[in-house]
Amino acid sequence: MKKTQLLALAAISSLSALSQVQADEFLDKRWYVSPFGSYLNSENRPGITDSNWGAGLGIGKILNRHFNAEVRGFYQEFDIRNSNTDAQIAGGTVDLQYYFMRDKFSPYAVGAIGGIDTRATNGNGGGRSSFIFETGLGATYEITDNFLLRADARYRLDTLAGQVNLPSRDDVFNDVVVNVGFVVPFGPKPKAAKYEAPAPAPTPIPDCSTLDSDADGVNDCLDKCPATLSGSKVDYQGCPISLELKGVNFKYNSAELTPEAIRILDVVSENLINYPQKNDIEVHGHTSSEGTTSYNQKLSQRRSQSVVDYLTLKGVTNRLSARGYGENQPIADNSTEEGRSKNRRVELIWTGN
Repeated sequence: MKKTQLLALAAISSLSALSQVQADEFLDKRWYVSPFGSYLNSENRPGITDSNWGAGLGIGKILNRHFNAEVRGFYQEFDIRNSNTDAQIAGGTVDLQYYFMRDKFSPYAVGAIGGIDTRATNGNGGGRSSFIFETGLGATYEITDNFLLRADARYRLDTLAGQVNLPSRDDVFNDVVVNVGFVVPFGPKPKAAKYEAPAPAPTPIPDCSTLDSDADGVNDCLDKCPATLSGSKVDYQGCPISLELKGVNFKYNSAELTPEAIRILDVVSENLINYPQKNDIEVHGHTSSEGTTSYNQKLSQRRSQSVVDYLTLKGVTNRLSARGYGENQPIADNSTEEGRSKNRRVELIWTGN
């Protein structure tokens, strides 16, 4: 098989392999034009000088992230030594460019198939047509979205040599073509959509009518006094009315607090200090019916005052006052020990709510 045929098959095979690569997702698929100037150097064209220039224009399309397809037309001239005659080449190619990456600077490889017409400027002998195959490397440099500089260097195989008699008996011309120009894409450059993390789902707002944060029996929608002390009796707005200090007891026939009572009052004083409502509080003391009414009245007053003094000592800032009721407000039957135990009690009463 002739050298020309082998090279042609290699070029076609290369282009076919490139075109089979699957396109990936790439937004920029614009059409463009690409004017260029050329310098051509021929290795084995007889009598040709090195001053061989030309120009051309390409129309192409960006196919995907890696490939451009382009149709190019061009005109080139040769100076023939020892002659007033020039040789002219007019032709075109179909290019497939493979971009290794797409960035401001983008290198690529190119393969091309085309045809040319070669003739002398004096018209002697008419023109000769031939196939050409090109392969090479190049790069673009993006100045703006719609203007890129481009240059490439190509090896060109021209089958015209097989139609003429050459002393070297080569059956192809081997040329090196350097093209320099620019690319003008049409339209705005597509921009990749900026990724934005999805907004977090809004935190559901609980229905306050179903909540009772301080467990006082008034839902949070209506509760005007949140964080009420545990065990308090409250009004319809959730504000405290009274609190029985269960477990706050005194030594027998005395106003001296027991150790257990002191422990309980320590907790109560801390809660009162942290509680935002600073209403006045009355400390009510009650006794059972044992003893005389007068004695029980005085004992309940001393006991309620003892609680006021201790809470004040612990730092409670509410205005506190002591009131003794003796045996006059029983809540249980004084004829039983169980009832009498319930009647001996201390209560906090909020005023101003």
